[in-house]
Amino acid sequence: MTSEENPAEMAPTTADLPVLKVALLGCGVVGSSVARMLVDNADDLASRVGARLELIGIAVRRPDRPRPDVPVDPSLFTADADTLVRGADIVIEVIGGIDPARELILTAMQHGASVVTANKALLAEDGPTLYAAAGEHGVDLYYEAAVAGAIPIVRPMRESLVGDDVQRVLGIVNGTTNFVLDKMDSTGAGFAETVEQAQSLGYAEADPTADVEGFDAAAKAAILASLAFHTRVSIDDVHREGITEVTAADIQAARDMDAVVKLLAICELVRDESGAPSGVSVRVHPAMIARSHPLASVRDAYNAVFVEAAAAGELMFYGKGAGGDPTSSAVLGDVVAVARHRLAGGHGPTESAYADLPVVDMGQATTRYHISLAVADRPGVLAQVASAFAEHGVSIETVRQRVLGEGDERASLVIVTHRAPDSALAATVDALTGLDTVDAVVSWMRVEGA
Repeated sequence: MTSEENPAEMAPTTADLPVLKVALLGCGVVGSSVARMLVDNADDLASRVGARLELIGIAVRRPDRPRPDVPVDPSLFTADADTLVRGADIVIEVIGGIDPARELILTAMQHGASVVTANKALLAEDGPTLYAAAGEHGVDLYYEAAVAGAIPIVRPMRESLVGDDVQRVLGIVNGTTNFVLDKMDSTGAGFAETVEQAQSLGYAEADPTADVEGFDAAAKAAILASLAFHTRVSIDDVHREGITEVTAADIQAARDMDAVVKLLAICELVRDESGAPSGVSVRVHPAMIARSHPLASVRDAYNAVFVEAAAAGELMFYGKGAGGDPTSSAVLGDVVAVARHRLAGGHGPTESAYADLPVVDMGQATTRYHISLAVADRPGVLAQVASAFAEHGVSIETVRQRVLGEGDERASLVIVTHRAPDSALAATVDALTGLDTVDAVVSWMRVEGA
């Protein structure tokens, strides 16, 4: 074989491949990492896609600010995001928030660009508008990075499990709160102390409200529920409670029953008496979960999503849920997918909302409660407490009682219930506070995972 016939020498280089123009909106922690990966992995990405991905511009508020960690020509930075998206084949949006992100994405789609976004807040608030625009203009909308960072969960839910019937999704989808609760459990530290530690390590923002009050997790829960149950769920549909009221006593109570406290995003299919789907329950709140459950072992700032499906059974997706490089990994995976679709002349899956199930009120959600009471230590107290549960149709699973101290006329009563409507459990707690034999409802918390 002559050198002229050598296949290696005859193979085309990436320079011979067609070009797809890529616009990047935002250059913060994630945007900077995306830009670096586009540049550093340019040849590999071109080979995987079958086209070169040319970064044509990066939209930022201050184009003249030095960015030595971003290896691109400084002239690529621009404040004119609107013009930039009009000339792109693929737009990557990592600026976050609602506006101007929404208008820029819609403009990009109107001009034929596919969009990759990490914007959970926008998808949870106005996802249907974006899905409709993508369908109208025949482009892709991909958003793997919007939920749980590097963990591949959106595509499995949207594609791999689309032929199955998902019954339930339990997720630890916020790294900050998981770090805080994990440290409270493992070190005995208080809430404020662990939040400060999370901030010093870069896991929490200076204002951690979005994390500790559950807003971030609620947005992700809305996206997961929409995918799992083929129903439009917005962030306003999600019952939300944060972790600011979780105390060291709650953590100890969980430890006493061989459990841990986690902030969970819970998405469940609700069925009627005939077994037919009748609604979906979507909520975010702290809950006790047995240490034997796979989610209990998720430590530090890691995320995990536990999926229960009719045919596939139980699945768990685990990994880093935030950070520049992990999130940009998910972004670039989407970019490769939509780039391949453009070359092939097609697009990926669109919104699936055919089931159109109602989102049920939190009071209709079924759960279990762990309730700790300080009660009078005398005969008949347990019967009176049990009567309060029975009056509201709540069955008791376990009871533990101990005297608080020698000579003390009070006792500690810890009750774990069977599953019941949340409204019935809440009413039971209210009734207990009115009993003259109950000095105090020391704490109560939901119990999940069983």
